[in-house]
Amino acid sequence: MRETFDALFPLTNKGGGVMPRILPLTMLAALAAFAGASTPAFADEKPVLTVYTYESFNAEWGPGPLVKEAFEAECDCTLKFVSVADGVALLNRMKLEGKTSQADIVLGLDNNLTYEARETGLFAPVSLPEGSINIPGGWSDDTFIPFDYGYFDVVYDTESIETPPTSLDDLVNGPKNQKIVIEDPRTSTPGLGMLLWMKSVYGDEAAGKWKSLSKRILTVTPGWSEAYSLFTDGEAPMVLSYTTSPAYHEIAENSERYKAADIDALYIQVEVAAMTENTDVPELAERFLAFMLTPGFQDTIPTHNWMMPAAKTSNPLPAAFENAVKPTKTLQFSPKTVAENRQAWIDEWLNAMSAR
Repeated sequence: MRETFDALFPLTNKGGGVMPRILPLTMLAALAAFAGASTPAFADEKPVLTVYTYESFNAEWGPGPLVKEAFEAECDCTLKFVSVADGVALLNRMKLEGKTSQADIVLGLDNNLTYEARETGLFAPVSLPEGSINIPGGWSDDTFIPFDYGYFDVVYDTESIETPPTSLDDLVNGPKNQKIVIEDPRTSTPGLGMLLWMKSVYGDEAAGKWKSLSKRILTVTPGWSEAYSLFTDGEAPMVLSYTTSPAYHEIAENSERYKAADIDALYIQVEVAAMTENTDVPELAERFLAFMLTPGFQDTIPTHNWMMPAAKTSNPLPAAFENAVKPTKTLQFSPKTVAENRQAWIDEWLNAMSAR
């Protein structure tokens, strides 16, 4: 509109100064009619729901494109994903942006970050149907809504490792030439999960165990995608991932080469989404969170996010998921405990890793 105005009625320069525009009434009337004619185009624009998430969720092969298509088909809106590297990076970005954030929904935090996220004051409670969530141990939270869950585990290459670890001790004390790739707990929810897994098993001895394990760590990546790519590229025979990761290779590649270690005590992750306090479209945001617990969303989780669904799907899970490793003991700190100790435990990890 500004460009059209300037083209029709340019400023003129006279005597080194700018001559103001003096428009005849007929021109003003024509301009008003032109502006009025363009108004419906803006009025017809669909509302936009901006969702911050992690990169693998919105990858071409991830759930994001399918979720976008399914939700837009029923919401008469535009679903816009904005991606960062991983789940911890989501919280870091929200802290940095604060009330200026453009996010309406943040999707990809997890149970270990909910207390810290709530304390920011950036997220709002919602009202959702009861009984629609199916998470081991149950779930009770009116702000952070689960969309999937899984267990952290060591995934290994059967062509490189004949005797996989059957406990965390086996991993810590195993052959130093058999390397593992892990993720950074400062930026990645799997990396944080590994940190909490070690702490929940070893407590005050965790620092010493990290020093031992560090001899087996090939590298530390910012997020899950980088770590898993190094693993499948053959850079290391083990990676910190999920019990459900081998299901991808079995279903998508018809391969049983990669397996999850059968370890009896594993740390659980529940991935969540929440509505931001300053969203301009709260009704649309709540509608998305409700949609998240329907088959339209949940059907994408098993074979695109390669996690366990948090609510009902249209069909039973594929056999590869039913056969996934199931721990006999589920490990989990309270979100408050994680929030109160996360930085100290990260510092402990950094000191141990720097000594290797």
